[in-house]
Amino acid sequence: MNKVLVVDDNSNERSGLCRLLEQEGYEVRSAADGVEAFQKVQNDRFDLMLLDIWMPRMDGLELLARLPKESRPPAMVITGDESFETIVRSLREQVSLFVPKPFQPRDLMQLIRGTLESPGGRDPILVVSAEPNWVQLRFPCEMQTATRVETIVEQLNKSLPFEFREPVRAAFHELLMNAVEWGGHLNPEAVAQVDYLRTPKLVMCRIADPGKGFDPERLEHTEITVDTKEPIAHSDAREKKGLRPGGFGIRLAKSLVDDLVYNQAHNEVAIFKYLN
Repeated sequence: MNKVLVVDDNSNERSGLCRLLEQEGYEVRSAADGVEAFQKVQNDRFDLMLLDIWMPRMDGLELLARLPKESRPPAMVITGDESFETIVRSLREQVSLFVPKPFQPRDLMQLIRGTLESPGGRDPILVVSAEPNWVQLRFPCEMQTATRVETIVEQLNKSLPFEFREPVRAAFHELLMNAVEWGGHLNPEAVAQVDYLRTPKLVMCRIADPGKGFDPERLEHTEITVDTKEPIAHSDAREKKGLRPGGFGIRLAKSLVDDLVYNQAHNEVAIFKYLN
């Protein structure tokens, strides 16, 4: 039976989470702040921690900073604070998941099960850099993990005005899906990388996949090379290759951002959105 530690200074929310977990068959312990949680982790073994951030005496991220990363249990942050600084700080402390409040109990339980089922509790997303101006992530080319990476980038963009945030979200989604699906062939042994750079003047997202790249003139599965006499030929090509419906990603991404640049092999792409 998995043992979960719930850390939250709000007694009502803490009790609600404990009941939810117990109903699912987990063994549950609780703590009202980071100091109490630190003592419990020192004296007991847990498979997962659910942490609020802002608590008296010691907050959730300070707790993680004090615990040895190689021996502490995986941690999920559940908080109402979605500021850019808090998200970057969470990444720096290698939080497995950042869950904003409010949340649906069913969705939360699905995330908890997925975290506990990870091999050895290891988070498949490696945080290489978590600086305010440069976040770098490496991750396996599987759809579930790619969706988490997409969520992280959406959270990093939360502080941007909608007219900047939405184009970056849509363009990043298309290019990320292309990278893990086409470049990584949905192979969990293949590794992709995302760099998210942020300055007062721009947002840049770079996606590198492990594939050999492509010739943009020979993409029969995309809409950009379609023959006007056969407008759905790219859909047929995608179906034969076992790819998801679509094929509009590159053209769509180009229309949404200010610049889109590929490297020579076309297995790395960078998008730029200027904020001024």
